[in-house]
Amino acid sequence: MSYIAHEDMSMIRRIFLSLLFVLFSFSLAAEEVVLNPDHPQSYEVIKGDTLWDISGKFLKFPWHWPNIWQVNPQIENPHLIYPGDLLSLVYRDGRPVLELTRGNRTYVMSPEVREIMLEKAISTIPLSAIGPFLSKPQVVGAETLDSAPYIVASADERLLSGAGDIVYVRGVEESQGKNYSVFRGGKVYQDPDTEEVLGYEAIYTGDALLRQFGDPATVELTKTNREVRIGDRLLYIEDQSYDLNFIPRSPDQDIDGRIISVFDGVSQIGQYQIVVLNRGARDGLETGHVLSIFQAGNTVRDTVISKKYDEDYFNTKNKDVDRNAMITLPDEYAGVAMIFKIFDKVSYAIVMKATRAIHLDDRVTSAE
Repeated sequence: MSYIAHEDMSMIRRIFLSLLFVLFSFSLAAEEVVLNPDHPQSYEVIKGDTLWDISGKFLKFPWHWPNIWQVNPQIENPHLIYPGDLLSLVYRDGRPVLELTRGNRTYVMSPEVREIMLEKAISTIPLSAIGPFLSKPQVVGAETLDSAPYIVASADERLLSGAGDIVYVRGVEESQGKNYSVFRGGKVYQDPDTEEVLGYEAIYTGDALLRQFGDPATVELTKTNREVRIGDRLLYIEDQSYDLNFIPRSPDQDIDGRIISVFDGVSQIGQYQIVVLNRGARDGLETGHVLSIFQAGNTVRDTVISKKYDEDYFNTKNKDVDRNAMITLPDEYAGVAMIFKIFDKVSYAIVMKATRAIHLDDRVTSAE
């Protein structure tokens, strides 16, 4: 009996400690929300606002938005915010929350009664910065490009073609339809730590329309943004929808990755530039996840030790020290980036804030 009582007491003690841990964790989560010292009590959304900018008006860390956003189930599309909406900061159970009062976004036309949405929901980040990357640039496996239809010749026997030109393509399947995009193989995305090949960049060169099926098929280039070459590949255009209203938030799990590529060929990365990360869906990343960027510390020679060649009574402690010693400096916080497009092994991110120069191979971790 005493053994059973002892076991019961141990179980009760474990349950009690677990409850204390949950309560303590909840209090920590509540304390994680740090308001912007200059936050307004209310704010009316205007055209051109982004969710990131609005979040920054109320919060020190915009990716903590889910911690204060109060969804009103009585409002249609409560997760979306429109110009004219009023956001009010209130406190519930001692915690700050944002309430939404839906603004007037409709008007009536006579003689027929029609309600028309005057404004679209605001986007999370500037669409002008990420728009071209949502549908055109892609990351594919080597087998995808190798097996895709390819341009074998042009009607005028030219090596380079442009919009309006006719080209001949091998490998087209009539069942895939008539609309294609033209790509050529670009960079090999490789993990800098494991050397695993993560994918291949498919560089968008234009759009094409199948005019006549056959081997080769006759295809018209309807749009180009660079010269189309012999050997460029055609990928079938699939209908894709993109949720542009993703919520900025920190990943639920720890992420430790690197910047492996940057678009536009720049050496130093700044705000609103697009980078490729060596982490993707298989690592638990989702659109809207926010990551901290750390500038990788340089490895430098310890010149203090290296200059001590003479040993005397006062510096004999340096007798066995490596005079060519190298030391790696600590990584330094450099900004934040948000994921906006996910592939299996890599992802596209936009740099939302840069406090110092950002470079290739700089580290990214889960934002706190």
